[in-house]
This record gives sequence, structure tokens and C-alpha cells, in this order.
Amino acid sequence: MSPEQAAPRRWALSLSQRLSLVFVALLLLSSGLSAALQVQSSRRHEREVIQRVSYNLAGHIAGSAQLMDASGWRPQAIRSLFDSLMQVNPSVDVYLLDETGRIVDDASPEGRLKRRQIDMVPIRAFLRGGALPIVGDDPQHQTARKVFSVAPVKVNNRNAGFVYVVLRGASHDAADSQNNISDTLSQSLLTLGGVLLLALAMGLVAFRSITRPLRELTAAVRDFDAHGERAALLPRAGPGRQGDDIATLREAFVHMGERIAEQWRELTSQDQQRRQLISHISHDLRTPLTSIHGYLETLRLKGDRLDAAQRERYLDIALAQSQKMARLAEGLFELARLESGLVKPDPEVFGLPDLLQDVLQKCELTAESRQQTLAVSLERGLPMVRADVGMVERVLSNLLDNAIRHTPPGSRIEVRLHSSADRVWIDVADNGGGIDPKVRENLFTRSLTRPGPHTGAGSGSGGLGLIVVRSLLQINGGDIELLDGADDAPGTTFRCHLPVAPPSFRSSGLPYQTSGWPS
Repeated sequence: MSPEQAAPRRWALSLSQRLSLVFVALLLLSSGLSAALQVQSSRRHEREVIQRVSYNLAGHIAGSAQLMDASGWRPQAIRSLFDSLMQVNPSVDVYLLDETGRIVDDASPEGRLKRRQIDMVPIRAFLRGGALPIVGDDPQHQTARKVFSVAPVKVNNRNAGFVYVVLRGASHDAADSQNNISDTLSQSLLTLGGVLLLALAMGLVAFRSITRPLRELTAAVRDFDAHGERAALLPRAGPGRQGDDIATLREAFVHMGERIAEQWRELTSQDQQRRQLISHISHDLRTPLTSIHGYLETLRLKGDRLDAAQRERYLDIALAQSQKMARLAEGLFELARLESGLVKPDPEVFGLPDLLQDVLQKCELTAESRQQTLAVSLERGLPMVRADVGMVERVLSNLLDNAIRHTPPGSRIEVRLHSSADRVWIDVADNGGGIDPKVRENLFTRSLTRPGPHTGAGSGSGGLGLIVVRSLLQINGGDIELLDGADDAPGTTFRCHLPVAPPSFRSSGLPYQTSGWPS
């Protein structure tokens, strides 16, 4: 691996780690916001308490100090007020305002005043009894606003000015600057920090515990092999975790692994079937090829010494073997087309009795030459079916041809048609020697053992006949099976079915009789 490829792996974080970092960041952000809100709330509460406790301070001063008479402000009374307040409560600053909010007198040191005009809006809100805390201008700062108390100064029942008291004045600010955070606030922040660390530790532990199934699933996915065997062995989630998303993902992954393992086994089985089929077909091709080659070579070497009957016999045998090879090649070609998915049925609605009669007429001469009996049993009112007529004809022809070829002369072959709610059933039965038990299990698959009776080998199909039949039926929505015969009733019965036509098509209702049919 090159350094360029290794670098991303070195710095890449797992999903668990990224989620943990997001959790820590969110916890720190929420804690910071909580601390800021707590500090702000604490300061607001402190202002409210100070203003509420000192709410009537300005009114008490205005009512008891006699700061103004009919001639105007009384400087001597004002000086006496300022001196006494500085001794009693040096944390407050008192200002005398005229009716417009302009400062007319104060006790501030020389040069400390930064503004001579006080905003009247907070003063009016305070006098109206607005919600506390209410902050107003601090004359000793350009922009600072602090809680205050204010009361009008009345002369002859007329407002002549205001007593404006800043409750946290310059002396309080100087003391507060030496200890910016109070002990209570400091203790609160310290407690919040401890809670934050505890919550962080507990959250990480809990988060690690919660994400453990995800890490286990990640490890299983990383170690997943082509067979899916490890995924199939991954323990399933318990019944108490059915609603858990990770448990649901785990179940889906286990199911996927099991499905992949099953599909892999099916592919392995199909590959084995393909190999067996090629082996069987190679054997079936070699036999007629050897026969044809032998007879043709005999005709070439001994043609002048053979009479006409012998030459005709040898040619008939070679011709029969070539026809066998042709049927085998045709079966292989048709099976390949069916399994490729390129063959699409052209369904139409028709009655099976009509089609069966046509097929039986084609097989009549072959059956008569072998002294075999063809019989038909039909259910009255048999519904029509919906399928590809050509494919169904091929199915019936193949089944009847197999039955004729693989039952001894003088045997009986019967075709029975009957119906159920949504299916029409076709039984092709004979009283011959039955199916070799060695091939019954895999009769309709490509995993055949050597062809035996009724596998289609006699027709030169190499065991492909019934495989083609099943493929044709499945394309049309049907299927085929081999019925188990009774011990006292030897023979073979193949049963297949096709879907009934939609309800809009009426039953054929024809009273078919076996009279006049091949029998």
C-alpha cells in the first residue's frame, strides 16, 4: 500500500468515534450555553433583588431631605444629604435632576461625570411601576446602564425635579472589579463543571455500550466472506430488541448472509448439475457418433460384398442414430433458449380437449405400431386455460412420446383432464415398468444420474425432455410433478397444471366423449 493510500486510513475515524465527538461537542456547547444563561439569569436576578429592596430609597430621600423650596434648590440641604449618604451607603450615587432629566447637582468627584443628561424613558417606566429590573443611565459611564431608584421632588404639589439614585455606583464597581465573580456564582460554575465532567464520562460509557452491537456488526461486515458463513453464524438479536434500529440492521445483515450462502450453495449445485449434464450429453453423443462412424466405415470397406438388404439395414441404423443426435441437439438448443430468458410466451385462451385431440391424432400411428392403447378421461364443463398454445402442444407431445417409447408393447396410456378453482390438471399415466428410483429425486433438474426408463433417454434427448417440459410449463404459470404410484399398481403418472382463463371467458362446456377418439 502506498503512503498516499495509507494516509486516509491513519486519520479516518470510525462511525462510533465520530458520533462520540459529536456527542462531546454538543454536550460542551449545551453546557456553555447553560452556563451563560445561568450567569445572565443570576445577574438579572441580583439586579431585580437590589432594585426591589431599594425601590423606595429615592422617594424616602425626596420626602425627608427638604431639597427644594419655592425659591429653588437648597444647596445646604443637598450638601448635607450627599455627606450623610456617603457615610451611610457609599455604594450608591445620588443625582438631582430637573424635569427634563438634566443633572443639576451631584456628589461625584471632580471630572467623573461622563454625561449631564439622563434618559427619561426608564424613569417614566419606573414611576409607572414597570416590571423589574429596569436599568437606566449611569452618569459616570458613557454607555453603562444600571438599576436605579427615582422619585419626584414636589414643591407646592408640583413636580420640580427628580432624585435619581444609581444603586450600584462607582464604589460598588471598584469593589466588584477586585472580585469579578461572586462566591455564589463561582460555586455555581464549579458545580456545573463537575456535573459536566460526570455527564461526559457517563455519556461516553453509555454511548460505547449502546454502539457495541454496531461495532460487532461492523467487524462482521469487515470479515464477511463470499459464502456468507460468518454472517449466518452471527447471533440474532434477542426478543427484547425487536424495535432497535441496530438490531433490525443486524437481522437484515444476518438474513442477507444466509441468503448469499444459500444462493452460493445453489450456484455450486447448478454448476455441478451443469458438469453432470455435459458429461451425460457427451456420453449420449459419443454413442450414436460411434455407431454412425462404424456403419459408414463398414459400408465403405465392405460395400461391394454386402447385399442390398444389408446395405439398407446399415443405412437405416445410421439414419436412426443421426436422428437421435438431431433430437439431442434440438433439446439442448431449446433448453438453452428457455434458460436464457429470451423466450416469451404468447398466451391465448383455448380449450385443452381440442389441443389434446390434435396431439393424440399425431401419436395414434406410433401407438398402434406398438399395440398400445390411448385412452382419454375428460371432466365435463372443463374451463378454458390461458397459455401459449405451441408450448402446451410441445408439453403434451413430449409426455405422450415418452410414455409410448418407454412402455412395453400392449400397455395402456391414459390422459386425464380435470380442474380445480384456478387450475386445469393434466395427468399422463401408463401401466409400464415405472421410473428408476435412482433418478426420481432429480427427474426435472440437470443433476440427473445416468438416464433410465422414462427420463427421455430413449428419445435421444439425454434426459432433457422432462427438463424442457417443466421449463415450458413454468413459463406459462404451471408446473409438473411425478406422482407416487401404489405398490399394487405399477406404472408412471406425470401430473401438470395450467392456470384457468380469467372469469370473463366462459367454460367450454363441451360434452367431450372418448368415442371416436384413438382408443
